[in-house]
Amino acid sequence: MVKKILVFIFLFMLIPMGYVKADELNLAENAKSAIIIEASSGKILWEKNAHEKLAPASMTKIMSMLLIMENIESGNLSWDEKITASLNASSMGGSQIFLEPGEKMTVKDLLKGIAIGSGNDATVAMAERIAGTESKFVEMMNNKAKELGLKNTNFKDSTGLDAENHYSSAYDMAIMAKELIKHEKILEFTSTYEDYLRQDTGNSFWLVNTNKLVRYYQGVDGLKTGFTNTAGYCLTATAKRGDMRLITVVMNEPSSEIRSKETSSMLDYGFNTYEINKVLTKDSVVGNVKVSLGTKKSVDIVPIGDIDILRSKIGDKKDITYKVTANNVKAPIKKGEDVGDIIVYEDGKEIMIIDVTVINDVSKVNIFVAYLRNIINIISGKVF
Repeated sequence: MVKKILVFIFLFMLIPMGYVKADELNLAENAKSAIIIEASSGKILWEKNAHEKLAPASMTKIMSMLLIMENIESGNLSWDEKITASLNASSMGGSQIFLEPGEKMTVKDLLKGIAIGSGNDATVAMAERIAGTESKFVEMMNNKAKELGLKNTNFKDSTGLDAENHYSSAYDMAIMAKELIKHEKILEFTSTYEDYLRQDTGNSFWLVNTNKLVRYYQGVDGLKTGFTNTAGYCLTATAKRGDMRLITVVMNEPSSEIRSKETSSMLDYGFNTYEINKVLTKDSVVGNVKVSLGTKKSVDIVPIGDIDILRSKIGDKKDITYKVTANNVKAPIKKGEDVGDIIVYEDGKEIMIIDVTVINDVSKVNIFVAYLRNIINIISGKVF
């Protein structure tokens, strides 16, 4: 049986003329490493030394924020929980929100301090709450990197402060970002240009986003900057226009101005060159199946998720068609269960298979209704 691709959006097709190499475009000239991907599929649109191991600086916090969001959504953390800053957390150098030892701050405010202000102290306070110690949290970070299939990443701390054998790559950072933005709530933080901590106290702290593009580039709503002497100026950015979201990474840029300028040019290239062609949404009715022993005798079927195609704006458009195959089902059946396939074709060539499911749950009838239906079928000649 063909292994089905269970995805919410699956994107295909590079530019008709072939893959664009780094030296064929005037992008990210000053960066040591860079990449552009489409966010839903991870499709690489352009890259430059994308797998080179480099110091990621505070882009490390993308992984830290990913673990934080997972813990919030799993119920291990709540937004209003107050976390007490340890002496260790409050002693972090570099960018910080100036936590005092013993100070209590909510998860929500600490995440603001990380996402907007890149606070090292806030990051360590969260790491200690989740894992007990920062070193245990770093183990979780590295395990998550392995789970995501990242081959050029190794973390030694949760913050991105320079440390021996602490590295990642542009490609790996892009994949981490892709995973993080699945937790859409994080974009409310990373898209905020300025905010305050400890507001209405005598110790309020003004946060200004280190990613200036959230204010100056249309569609940018994240994600994380970084800088150390070793790493240079780094930026993982994400922007959405219409149905398409891009993720870009630049590493080891010479200045914050140049990293913003080159990131803007990369986003321009992506949005100007590619577009999303929506084939079907997860609510598109593509057929109907009979349901035996169901409270409904038949039910409409829909794709398991949206089906979009990433297409180049350059060259001729190819014809997109699809074919639905589905089997009759037996109640009870729940939305999300596989009842068949949609095969999508591009100019007659199969490019993907995605599951179809019922549009809503169908319960099983009770024994008396089933018996009555059987009698009616016999009388009407449908059963012999």
